[in-house]
Amino acid sequence: MTKILAFVGMPASGKSEASSVLRRKGITVINMGDVIREEIVRRGLEPTDANTGGVGTDLREKEGRDAVARRCIPKIKDANEDFIGIDGVRSVAEVECFKKAFGNDFTLVSIESPLDSRFERVLSRQRSDDMQDISALKTRDERELGWGMGEAMEIADIVIGNEGTLDEFREKITALLE
Repeated sequence: MTKILAFVGMPASGKSEASSVLRRKGITVINMGDVIREEIVRRGLEPTDANTGGVGTDLREKEGRDAVARRCIPKIKDANEDFIGIDGVRSVAEVECFKKAFGNDFTLVSIESPLDSRFERVLSRQRSDDMQDISALKTRDERELGWGMGEAMEIADIVIGNEGTLDEFREKITALLE
């Protein structure tokens, strides 16, 4: 059975960085946002924050709150790996979907980071779907909390704070793997 280490956290909390630590150790990571981005391409839309959020909301409304997780399960199984990371859990429904598929081999890690730190990261990473000001980040926070992210963070198996340096955070993720 495949062991899963999944990351949940507010935008720019460190999920992608945690996933990068896994990738550097040779671990495959499934990015849940990629499922949304694939759907954006399929629909012929621009990859903006508004479209990303809109498509994510649309999928969840039409296919259920676990729609993105259900689309990830075949990718996880097709990878045929002993250990896989998942970047970007957004709700309890997704957690329950993964737990149903993988049972006790699924571990949820909540990455927690203050708003100011997260906004500094947003400004430095320069992604096409990123927010340009702190009010846009707060709007995105509210959207993702509306999907149930806060509840998912509350039921995490492990909580990791990301308020120090990048090296300190990477060390925490590496220690978690060991």
